[in-house]
Amino acid sequence: MKILTQSVAAQVQARRTRRLADLLAPIEELARQSAGLLSKPLAAFHVAGDEYQIPRYLFIGPRGGDDPIRLGLFAAIHGDEPEGANALVQLLQVLEQRPELARDFFLFVYPVCNPTGYEDGTRFSRAGFDLNREFWNNSNQPEVRSLQAELYSHAFDGIVSLHSDDTTQGIYGFMRGATLTRHLLEPALRAAEELLPRNRDEIIDGFNAHNGIIHQGYSGILSAPPKVRPKPFEIVLETPKHAPVYLQERAFAVALLTILAEYRKLIAYAANL
Repeated sequence: MKILTQSVAAQVQARRTRRLADLLAPIEELARQSAGLLSKPLAAFHVAGDEYQIPRYLFIGPRGGDDPIRLGLFAAIHGDEPEGANALVQLLQVLEQRPELARDFFLFVYPVCNPTGYEDGTRFSRAGFDLNREFWNNSNQPEVRSLQAELYSHAFDGIVSLHSDDTTQGIYGFMRGATLTRHLLEPALRAAEELLPRNRDEIIDGFNAHNGIIHQGYSGILSAPPKVRPKPFEIVLETPKHAPVYLQERAFAVALLTILAEYRKLIAYAANL
């Protein structure tokens, strides 16, 4: 491992605002004792001599049907948005206590997709990249390459990413992929709206919106491989950054549990057609 000079090491340490290990400690302890929750971090990479891994947790819900529904849940691709990371940790704690909420699901949970940005409290990685503009663009960033391999190999039925937006006063979401996505995003926003107001502006983040739902999006965001078929549903949930943190975290958790419940109903309905 590369040895940092004392001055460089001091600079790196000085800019860290939080420790990844502190966030993950309760889930790591839970995974050691659980039959349904596994800790499987992605391959390590090095930044300025320090070793990092993107944490990955697998939650196996009770089986109630045939093949399990495979969802990927992602947060903190922007390191200065820890609310989503905290929400995913809390979601796993809830599911460990009430696994029936994830019946029929195999959840792949990535609470911190940008470990160095998370520790530094910055939108960008420590290498200076906005990782959420690098996907499927021949990026050489190790975080992006690792996550792209996950998106390729697991053939997710659905992908949900969590973000916090400092330019909005209400929750909203982006949708793309499978045609059923609207039937998941609208109930999720409605459930989260019990905790935070919904952004109903006609223009949100520069995009046309209707009732807090946007059909467009930025290029290079964390998403399914461009040519994958069938297309999974893809949802990006955005909470207002300036709202109380605990309300953002609860809104995320409520929205995610609603997506699980609604998707299970949609799959059951389709099976009976």
